[in-house]
Amino acid sequence: EEIAAAAPSDVRLIDTSTIHRVRADWTYGLAELDAADGKKQREMIRESSRTANPGCHATGAITLIRPLVKAGVLKSDPHLSVISLTGYSGGGKKMIAAYEDSGRSLQDQRSSPGAYALGQSHKHIPEILKMTGLTQTPAFIPIVADYYSGMQVMIPISPEELKCPAKGSAGSSGAKEIGLLLEEIYREYYDGEPMIGTGVSVDENGFIYANRLAGSNRLEISVHGNEKNIVVTATFDNLGKGASGAAVQNMNIILGIEETKGLI
Repeated sequence: EEIAAAAPSDVRLIDTSTIHRVRADWTYGLAELDAADGKKQREMIRESSRTANPGCHATGAITLIRPLVKAGVLKSDPHLSVISLTGYSGGGKKMIAAYEDSGRSLQDQRSSPGAYALGQSHKHIPEILKMTGLTQTPAFIPIVADYYSGMQVMIPISPEELKCPAKGSAGSSGAKEIGLLLEEIYREYYDGEPMIGTGVSVDENGFIYANRLAGSNRLEISVHGNEKNIVVTATFDNLGKGASGAAVQNMNIILGIEETKGLI
C-alpha cells in the first residue's frame, strides 16, 4: 500500500494483494466484465493507472453471478451458496511446504479436503459483493484439497431465486429450459472472449475435475441440474486465470499488446 501511495500517477500499477480490490479509485482487473457507461472492464483497465488483480475464488463467483444479475434473471438478494474447491498452491509457500512434506503419513488430515474460513469473513467476499451487485451476502465455503493447482467454483441456484424462470411444463423439461436460458446468457455475455467460454465440462463418467484446466488461463462455465436445483460451475486454474495469468492479461491490456500474449 505504501508503494502504491508513493508511486506517481503516471506509473501503471497492478496490485495482486487484497488491499485495493474494492477501492473506488482502483480498477478491478477482470477484463471480461461489463463496466460502466457500456464499456468493457478491459477499456477501464487500459485507461487506468491503478489495477487491482482479482482474487481466485472471487473470479469464479463473479464470472458466474454477474451475468445472471446483469440479465435480470437472478434476484439481487438471492440466498446463494458458493462452494469453491482449490489446489493447495493457492495457500502460499507455507501451505505448499506442508502439503509437499515427504514425511507426511497416509493418515495426515491434509490427505482429505479441508474446508476453511467458515466464519464467513473470507477476504474475497467484499469483492464478490461489489462486482456482482448482490445485496445479500452468499454463504462462502472454500475448500482446499491435496492436489497442486486448479479450481472449481460451484453455485447451486434454486428456480425460486430466478426472476424470470423459463416458461414450460414442470419437471425435467422446465429444468431443461431454465438450464438452456442460463447457458444462453453466459454465451452472450462472454461472446468473443478468448479466456472465458461455456460448454459441457463433465467427462464420460459425469465428473468435473477441478484440475482439468491447470496450466492454462482458460475459465470454462457449465450448467447442470434438475427441476429442484441448477448448478453453475466455473473451472479454471487458481494460478492462471485466478492469479498470475490474470495479472499477465491485465499487463498486456495496459501495454496495448495482444491480450493473450504469453498465455495458454
